[in-house]
Amino acid sequence: MVHTCVVTGCRNRRTPGTGLSFYRFPRDPDRKQRWIEAVNREGWVPNDGSRLCSTHFISDFSPPVFPHAGKQVKNPRSADYVPSVFTTAPLSPEMKEPGAVEILDKQEARVEAANALLFLQGQGSTAVGERVQEEHPEEREQEAIVEESASSSLSTDDEDEDESVSDSKKGKFDAPVNFEDILRALKKENQALRESVEKMSLSENSLRNDAEKVKFYTGLPNYFVLETVMWLLAPHMDGMKNVRLSKFQQLLLTLMRLRLDLRNQDLAYRFGVKVGMLTKTVHRMVNIMSSTLVPTAVFWPSRAELRKNLPAALRTSHPDCAVIIDCFTVPFEEPVSRGNQHQQQQRVAPSSQGEGTSYNVLKYLIGVAPQGVVTFVSRGVLGNVSDKTLAEGCGFLCKLLPGDVVLAARNLDIADSVAARGALFKIACSHQGEASGSSEGSPLADSSSEAVSVQRHVERVISMVKRRYAMLTGPVESPFTAASERTSNLSTFDKIVQVACALNNLCISAAPLE
Repeated sequence: MVHTCVVTGCRNRRTPGTGLSFYRFPRDPDRKQRWIEAVNREGWVPNDGSRLCSTHFISDFSPPVFPHAGKQVKNPRSADYVPSVFTTAPLSPEMKEPGAVEILDKQEARVEAANALLFLQGQGSTAVGERVQEEHPEEREQEAIVEESASSSLSTDDEDEDESVSDSKKGKFDAPVNFEDILRALKKENQALRESVEKMSLSENSLRNDAEKVKFYTGLPNYFVLETVMWLLAPHMDGMKNVRLSKFQQLLLTLMRLRLDLRNQDLAYRFGVKVGMLTKTVHRMVNIMSSTLVPTAVFWPSRAELRKNLPAALRTSHPDCAVIIDCFTVPFEEPVSRGNQHQQQQRVAPSSQGEGTSYNVLKYLIGVAPQGVVTFVSRGVLGNVSDKTLAEGCGFLCKLLPGDVVLAARNLDIADSVAARGALFKIACSHQGEASGSSEGSPLADSSSEAVSVQRHVERVISMVKRRYAMLTGPVESPFTAASERTSNLSTFDKIVQVACALNNLCISAAPLE
């Protein structure tokens, strides 16, 4: 909008390079009325577009074209609180400039008018001011400081309110902004942030091309194996109502719970869910994996398969070897809750045998094929239960066929039980005449190197499973030791042990006996 001064006879308008300012009429009613009276246009009322140029003020503001131009001030004590110069205004640069004599006459007239106005404004307060200064010089000095601060503040406010600053202040000569470059930079930054967030997140895309990340969080060797497990479990997860977590996230958090033994609260923070929901998800996923994955990955191989893949270390000495067995323990947090009366009776067994510490562990019987895969895992029993009782009650003997050879690195006192199935129990040891049962089931004294090899074989597999899934190192939390189903004597942790062995079998890092 091109602003033109409203004063009669003043033809100044906003022109680039002149340095003139155009002021809107004040909002304060009293001051606005005084401006209207100063303009002296009969019956005229200013509107929002009405402007008054700076040539009608006398303050010390002198641009090159209009050396007489002033600036409005909001301080009521200032001469420029109300415009006071209303002689014939100078013409704009487009018009003819007045002569030097005319300019001097006009300047003198303005100076006289200003002196008269200052005299009239100060005459009424001179006597009072002198008396106050004499009686209270400190208060007068403080008042002067306040007035100076108010004048500066009012002048600043006026500058903010003024729409018509000079063209140089408006940034006329600023370099143009290239918004396309800015938009391109913002898009690039946005893409980098998205990639960074995706890389830090626990999603399918972040794991798909990062085998090390898959291995760290799940224990599985690569994304292909993880995807295969997901494909196997997905049909059984349809009935699980969990709108916050996808099927992949439910599997991933369960594997992270087993793999890293993270606390439920930690996982709840990572996946943005409540602890109760996460706990239910872990228990349900363990039950699904126990019923679906374990039968697929942990099974007793046929005799033909065993003999076909028998390692060279046993091909000559024990060609009929079906399994190598041992026991391992996991500490738990008390109390242990079992779902059957038999376990409760075992828990209150006599403590006169001095095995008090054995009550704080769960014992498992594990069977490992000579090829290095787990073929059998028992349920857990309290540590004070004998190896013989565990072997005879866990269903291991039912897997044996007549003629099978069962190897162990130590005496588990099950030679008679194995012989009753028509199989042979042998202890790989370096000493003759160890404890024996019948002639068919007597321990067979093998070379020291073979004994060490058999012992290391089982220990290596057990160590591999525990190292891959740290939750098996214990201590087991009490909620996992309770029977997960009324129809089963398996606790949730029993299923976790079996699931960990099944997942270990899916890895390509099996440990064959050499």
